[in-house]
Amino acid sequence: MRALTILLIAGAVALVGILSSVFIVDERQKALVLRFGRVVAVKEEPGLAFKLPLFDNLMRYDDRILSRDLDPIEITPLDDRRLVVDAFARYRISDVNRFREATGASGDQAIFVAGSRLDSILRAETREVLGSVSSNDILSSDRAALMLRIRNSAISEAQALGIEVVDVRLKRTDLPRENLDATFARMRAEREREAADEIARGNEAAQRVRAQADRTQVEIVSEAKKTSEIVRGEADARRNAIFADAFGADQEFFEFYRSLTAYQRSLQSNNSTLVMAPDSEFFNYLKSAEGAEQDAATASQ
Repeated sequence: MRALTILLIAGAVALVGILSSVFIVDERQKALVLRFGRVVAVKEEPGLAFKLPLFDNLMRYDDRILSRDLDPIEITPLDDRRLVVDAFARYRISDVNRFREATGASGDQAIFVAGSRLDSILRAETREVLGSVSSNDILSSDRAALMLRIRNSAISEAQALGIEVVDVRLKRTDLPRENLDATFARMRAEREREAADEIARGNEAAQRVRAQADRTQVEIVSEAKKTSEIVRGEADARRNAIFADAFGADQEFFEFYRSLTAYQRSLQSNNSTLVMAPDSEFFNYLKSAEGAEQDAATASQ
């Protein structure tokens, strides 16, 4: 009975020893086996692993890509235009042994310590890289190349922590709050200046078009007057020629026609009063007509 009890106790101890010597490494983790504070094994591959019970301790670290948000930092580019930059980084633990030595902790505490030191590295590299270019480069499409420069510069610094920096991104790049009003006022003044320039150029162009139109109008009117004077002159010449021909053919008829025309123009409804001498030759044909009528009356008697 005593032997059976001893066997059971020994079996239980052996089972506990076996269970305590076996551990599972998850595919999302890396593990360190420490014996009296010294690293005796690094387990990076997932699966079953063994350690000495009672003598060995196990420390697990996250093997996934981790994210770290940086607090907004203020930088001064080459053009002295201050900017507030908000960035974040993604990293992973590449060397768990160096990571443990650099942080001196495990679990969440190690992640916190490493994150704080990584923040300092990223802030320094961000200020150095962005301070070597102008603000226009930071706000343009060249920022992708700048983020790559920050990441490459931070990689070598982060290796001392056992960390591999996977990516660095600039989430937001803004002006400081106290500079926004001044910047907006400067932008507004610039746009107003551009608008004034455009208005001045438009007025200048309008003045040129208006002057050209006035010149064209004068030329057209002058040409029309010239043409009309030529036509009028030709018509007068033709009229005079007709009158000359009529006068040459029958001088008395020509004088009679001109007298009738003068009577018609002078004896209008609004100009029917004439003052002239009794012996004026204006009514010669009327007088001759009256005398002819008297002669005809006398002959009939």
